[in-house]
Amino acid sequence: MTAQLFLVESLPPGERCVLAGPEGHHAADVLRLRAGEELLLGDGQGGTARARVTAAGRGSLELCLLSRWYAQPPDPRLVVVQGIAKGERGELAVQAMTEVGVDALVPWAAARSVAQWRGERGDRALARWCATAREAAKQARRPWLPRVFPAESTAQVAQRLGAAAAGFVLHEEADARLAGVALPAAGEVVLVVGPEGGVAPEELAFFTQAGAIPVRLGETVLRTSTAGVAALSVLSARLGRW
Repeated sequence: MTAQLFLVESLPPGERCVLAGPEGHHAADVLRLRAGEELLLGDGQGGTARARVTAAGRGSLELCLLSRWYAQPPDPRLVVVQGIAKGERGELAVQAMTEVGVDALVPWAAARSVAQWRGERGDRALARWCATAREAAKQARRPWLPRVFPAESTAQVAQRLGAAAAGFVLHEEADARLAGVALPAAGEVVLVVGPEGGVAPEELAFFTQAGAIPVRLGETVLRTSTAGVAALSVLSARLGRW
């Protein structure tokens, strides 16, 4: 079984360190790791180290670092603009998209979004997305944590699409298939996923004017919580990540 990954602010410079705080509590008290077992430390910015537990205490572990390495940031960079969904569907999408390799997530206040992120409610929802992405990245042993942006308006998303190396909008009536469109060798690939009600016609027109290409995955219509995951799988295979 692959060693568990624990996130730290930065990798320790020496060969000895102590894993404490919430991650230390999880490792020592919840997973009950003991001397002789190995784990991974990651800074979420490409740095990873393999370590062996030398002693276990309450809420902390003493570690000996065995090796360390650095992973370059992915390029092209996969950015998903996810229409805000009701209930837990948004967090389910964030979890799965993080596991399959999304590099950045942008909540989108779409016209057909039932849930609205305003004030403290919006702050709490964004915090849940960030926490979900962090835990999913740990589970997947990812060297880079995906960035979660604050919610953006349709106009802001259009600007993002216009600045991207390639921009796509998932739409059930599109003629082009994501499996066949041209992809850039570098830069940002921005993919827009609509909420439960889909992308409104005026939004689709706005995005295409910004340079985005409407695309579809196949003949079926997927839920908002699964469409982004399926699209990322296609892109990951085409870009050689998988």
